[in-house]
Amino acid sequence: MQYSPQTIFDLTGRTALVTGSSRGIGAAIACGLAGAGAKVFVHGQSKASTEDTLAQIRAAGAEGEAVFGDLAIKGQGRKLIEECERRADHLDILVVNASAQINAPLAGLTEADLSHQIDVNLRSTIDMLQTCLPLMAARGWGRVVNIGSINQSGPKPVVTAYAATKAAQHNLIQSQAREYARSGVTLNTLSPGLIDTDRNADRKSSDPEAWGDYVSTANWMGRAGNAEEMIGAALLLASSASSFMTGEVVTLSGGY
Repeated sequence: MQYSPQTIFDLTGRTALVTGSSRGIGAAIACGLAGAGAKVFVHGQSKASTEDTLAQIRAAGAEGEAVFGDLAIKGQGRKLIEECERRADHLDILVVNASAQINAPLAGLTEADLSHQIDVNLRSTIDMLQTCLPLMAARGWGRVVNIGSINQSGPKPVVTAYAATKAAQHNLIQSQAREYARSGVTLNTLSPGLIDTDRNADRKSSDPEAWGDYVSTANWMGRAGNAEEMIGAALLLASSASSFMTGEVVTLSGGY
């Protein structure tokens, strides 16, 4: 292999699935991987939800297809992988981005909210990894990029359950990184800080002054990140550029 910026980040011929890529960070990463040459499966809860991201990918002359399903449903993660494998013959890159975040301190956490976050954030990840990792290993190349959170290592009480599931998710990534390290398959976590996406839209619009005060002290840069600022690190972890890196966390937080 010729080692140059053009070759080590090139995803031509690769196929990727980005879960939760109908909007926000997932949509940005899906467009970024497609721009690097990958065929990208865009995932949302419904086919209609994937249309905007697919339109961006295709407008740039890249290749994208839609897959959809609710990852809170048991077995849906496995079905997603199987669908991508059936339609593309090989799935080389899995970006585990879809997540459920229900804010509540431990005292206010309901059984339903806990179960939902476990199902989406952890159980579906297990389903997907159980299905895709043996196939990637058999082909001798694969990349799993888990989108974590700075809350996995520095949890705030208001996101107690969410933070716990993200910590467990990265623990899973580390264990399987070790398991598959000699097979050409790497697994790493990209850990964002405060990112200006629709997840924060209500908070931002309901009290702009309070939002501004919060953002100004949230990190050293005094601002929220943009979803597009996640693309570079995602491309690193999804490409041959990270061939000697596995089980690690890349933190993009603006200084934290």
